Amino acid sequence: MKISIDMTPEEMRTLMGWPDVQGLQQEMIDKIREQMNAGAEGYDPLSLMQPFFAQSASSMESFQKMFGNLMNAYTKKGD
Repeated sequence: MKISIDMTPEEMRTLMGWPDVQGLQQEMIDKIREQMNAGAEGYDPLSLMQPFFAQSASSMESFQKMFGNLMNAYTKKGD
């Protein structure tokens, strides 16, 4: 059985009851762009992205541990 639903992201958001945060996102992007263009004192784009880098590294480390544990369990099972 296959079910295909053709709907826009806006229709999906409305169907799921999720809030429309597009205005807030645009506001944040405009503020960041404004600071970048102005060369704001103390503004460091790297510090803005730091939480995402840390999260990505942590996720990768967790994935590697999980994969390693699975491999260890598989090799011990064969003994």
